[in-house]
Amino acid sequence: MAAKVFIDGDVGTTGLQIRTRLEGRTDIELLRLPEGQRKDPAHRREMLNTANVAILCLPDDAAKESAALVENPKTKIVDASTAHRVADGWTYGFPEYTAGQRDVIASATRVSNPGCYAISAVAMLHPLVQGGVVPKDWPITINAVSGYSGGGKELIASFEDQASPDHTDSAFYTYGLNLKHKHLPEITKWSGLAHAPVFVPSVGRYYQGMIVQTPLPLWSMPDRPTPGAVHAMLTKHYADSRFVSVAPLNHTVGMRKLNPEDLNGTNELRLHVFASPDMSQAVVMCLIDNLGKGASGQAVQNVNIMLGMPEDTGLTND
Repeated sequence: MAAKVFIDGDVGTTGLQIRTRLEGRTDIELLRLPEGQRKDPAHRREMLNTANVAILCLPDDAAKESAALVENPKTKIVDASTAHRVADGWTYGFPEYTAGQRDVIASATRVSNPGCYAISAVAMLHPLVQGGVVPKDWPITINAVSGYSGGGKELIASFEDQASPDHTDSAFYTYGLNLKHKHLPEITKWSGLAHAPVFVPSVGRYYQGMIVQTPLPLWSMPDRPTPGAVHAMLTKHYADSRFVSVAPLNHTVGMRKLNPEDLNGTNELRLHVFASPDMSQAVVMCLIDNLGKGASGQAVQNVNIMLGMPEDTGLTND
């Protein structure tokens, strides 16, 4: 019997992508409300409590309200919003986080899908902090560039629609200049850091794809770790991962550029370690599709795990 999945908010960027990834699967039955019933609490409550898994693709407050409508103890929830990513009682939906995280997700009834910037930062930092290469209280800085799809309908319109009140002709700009980006609590908690990093994201005039990077002044760090040690720790951590990989050091040595669009359309996340010639400095970079492993692809991976299916079902042909 096919598992019933309801996407609450399937008309937004993430919801549409999740629906596209799930449509056509014979092991899943997608539940949908007619247009006129999508915002009706009674009809939404019925769908939420009928589903084996409900996926919330809503603004934070709406996601909290939707989660509160679920009364069926057998209904599992994947929340793609920021609302529950550091909340008690919710499991962090990054299966590669630790060796046992898949099992935790499999048995969970409430899973928070990571943010695109956050999953990238956590993928880089958590193994290094856990392994002692990066001290928990180290002053971390993170820079990033994303395609404009990451900002949802309003940001997409500002780049594509000249009639938008926020229309811009900019090729690139930084934002989050108050240093309080909404992903910071998630990055701090799940990376294991004692203090929030200084995080400055940016957006470019292209639709999707993301690079997140953190510099490591190895010469000034305790025990002066080498780029090789950083690379080895990341490689060991993700050795058995289907979707997270670490580029070989001999590959990165010859690289002169990294294209944020290289993994578009996939559920892949790839880490790179770049080093200065004297090995005294390193930069760890994460390449990811902000709509893939950074959103819809990761949500589908979590749904697969929660339903007891192979985690790459529907994702292997990305």
